[in-house]
Amino acid sequence: MQRIRDLILTQKPLILERKIKLRWLIGASSIPLFGIIAAFGFAPDQQPGNIPLQTVIENVKLPDLSAQQTDMSFWREEKIQSGDTISSLLSRLKVVDPEASSFLRNPDNAHSLYQLVPGKIVQAKTDQNGRLLYLHYLDGKGQELVVERTAQGLQSREQSAYLETRILMKSASIGSSLFAATDSVGLPDSVATQIADMFGSDIDFRKDLRRGDHFTVVYEMLYSKGEAVRVGRILAAEFVNQGKSYRAVYFETPGGNGGYYTPEGKNLRKAFLRCPLPFSRITSGFTLARFHPFLQKWRAHKGVDFGAPIGTPVRATADGRVEFRGVQHGYGNLIVLKHQGHFSTAYGHLSAFAKGLHKGEKISQGEIIGYVGMTGWATGPHLHYEFRVDKVPVDPMKVALPGAKPLNPKYAEAFRTTTQPLAQRLNLMRNVNLANLD
Repeated sequence: MQRIRDLILTQKPLILERKIKLRWLIGASSIPLFGIIAAFGFAPDQQPGNIPLQTVIENVKLPDLSAQQTDMSFWREEKIQSGDTISSLLSRLKVVDPEASSFLRNPDNAHSLYQLVPGKIVQAKTDQNGRLLYLHYLDGKGQELVVERTAQGLQSREQSAYLETRILMKSASIGSSLFAATDSVGLPDSVATQIADMFGSDIDFRKDLRRGDHFTVVYEMLYSKGEAVRVGRILAAEFVNQGKSYRAVYFETPGGNGGYYTPEGKNLRKAFLRCPLPFSRITSGFTLARFHPFLQKWRAHKGVDFGAPIGTPVRATADGRVEFRGVQHGYGNLIVLKHQGHFSTAYGHLSAFAKGLHKGEKISQGEIIGYVGMTGWATGPHLHYEFRVDKVPVDPMKVALPGAKPLNPKYAEAFRTTTQPLAQRLNLMRNVNLANLD
């Protein structure tokens, strides 16, 4: 027993010495700033007490941390907010560059930035001092603006972006208005306008809407590099108004003439739109006796006045040709369109005509022909609209409007092939909505 104890006592200094060496090696490996790396390992099938240690030393060149980098750059992106200006946008992008500010304020260099669309993204690259190196903006019309700093200074180019079409589906319920409903599910106002155009002959969107009415739309959205640019065409829609369902699908003939039909093939389009201004209010109706606010006397009012802000686009209510474009007495700026048969329409008090509009020009239904104003005998901004039969004005809100041409039977098979998948999408969304109600 005494011999075993003596043997253990004689091994303690050796064990202590090995521990000190091991700690030194570990400490040395954790100090790379001295340019030394130490490595050690265990050989297989050896007892821990008899492990041979070998130190490997290699010089490693470390980077000079004291050297300052002078080519640092930063990428930032900002979403355009309502009321933004070029200056406020550059400020949020951390651009501190008077040269760039002056360059971007020139419409010849950056025309797109003069139409800042809320919600759109602007991306900018700057150096560490805020100097602009690169800027990218995609507007709501698919125009792409690129500004780059070159050896010759800032240069810009505007080009049409490559757009990818995706088909999306959304549903919403009416709470207060059609626009509020589309806003609640992130649909642009243009979708609400298209819905009103599609079903406007069956639903009066100013009077007939009720809380709880709901709609479903299948529509195109155009993207560029993953960023939504603008809404395309509605391909199919269903609107349930006061418990009654109205459906529409889009079909385009091989000749390029497109329109909306019921899933059974009935043409939804009327020969005439009821109103040349969507969602406007009637300020004065058709009557044979009205006190004229401008002339200050009683006389017949042989049209309908639609109140709207100056500059609101005015649409042609039917296909036709321009019969008159100019100034005429109390009408002020006036456009008269001649349509098929005995029909014509008149649009008065305009602030301006559509660019390039001239007598004899062919016009399509829904095409913008002018803008609301208050020229002539007008006391406020509005559109005076007349519907004439054999040049005699009749009440456009009460007259029976002629229907549009039905679908040519030779397109029946193509119609079924094209529109059945759209109707199935509407059925899918209806089932989803019913499941949510359950």
